[in-house]
Amino acid sequence: MKQYSIKDIARLSNVSTATVSRVINNNGRFSEETKNKVLDVIKQTGYKIDDSARSLRTNITFTIGILVPDIKNPFFADLVQKIEELLFTDNYSTIICNTDKNEEKEKAYLRMLENKKVDGIIVISGAYQHGFKFQSSLKEIPYICIDREPANFHNTVFISSNHYQGGLDAANYLFSKGAELPAVVVKKVSTSIASRIAGFKDALSEHSIKFTKTNHELKLINGHSLEHFLKKNPQTDSFFAVDDDIAMELVKALREMGYQIPQQIQVIGFDDVPAAQLITPKLSTIHQNTQKIAETAVDSMMKALNGQNEKGSQYLVPTELVPRDTTK
Repeated sequence: MKQYSIKDIARLSNVSTATVSRVINNNGRFSEETKNKVLDVIKQTGYKIDDSARSLRTNITFTIGILVPDIKNPFFADLVQKIEELLFTDNYSTIICNTDKNEEKEKAYLRMLENKKVDGIIVISGAYQHGFKFQSSLKEIPYICIDREPANFHNTVFISSNHYQGGLDAANYLFSKGAELPAVVVKKVSTSIASRIAGFKDALSEHSIKFTKTNHELKLINGHSLEHFLKKNPQTDSFFAVDDDIAMELVKALREMGYQIPQQIQVIGFDDVPAAQLITPKLSTIHQNTQKIAETAVDSMMKALNGQNEKGSQYLVPTELVPRDTTK
């Protein structure tokens, strides 16, 4: 098979080699007609673009870094997969960095991504109390924050599910199903978890219940912490778990203690992971629209890479309540 050069592409397209270079690098002035003509010739000849050489010339690598706190978590895994698929459609490759919610590991990955001169970074969540910030010394690298508040909102685009509304809806749904004394169940608190708890607290306030940690918040460590909480608060008749993993662990522990779900205690989670439909009883939960979150993130990243300034923009993606068998 013949190996074509950039001069061959220019000759077959009836344009200069400089024009072919501008089309390949999407840089400079050329008409849509010229662009299509050159790209058609490239497709017909099977000409291979030297990405490494192009990167050296343009400082563009067509690579996006993705920081994820826990790739084993079904919600994060689903979101990362959707983002990767959309970026691949836009001809971008990805470097996926699993930080294990470790700040030192996150810093090391950021240095690695900077040295690889990625074109952009998408930061997903993380159990950190402080906002995310990053500035490269090698080139300007835009970043998008998903469920991780930035240190400065003016430097980036922030995308999140409406966690507050989800927590509010979860608690109000428990009340609508006869609950009188619900409690929230947590392990670690991130910015998104804090918003879910805030919604839960406001729902209690709307029902004239004063929130106290002693009566309305369970920090789930093991079955003993649940047993201790219920001994101190025997009137507790429902739980809002701030994520589905906690909710499923809670359902298992309650059943082992002999509680009937939902007859004696109702449980609702958050995330709508696939396993929520596989446990017995099936878990009521709050669904996050990962497709919409992924589309919004990739669209914002493409705009940033094309010089369209959206910095300071914030997008809240609506959640949806999914009633199943752990509530009445």
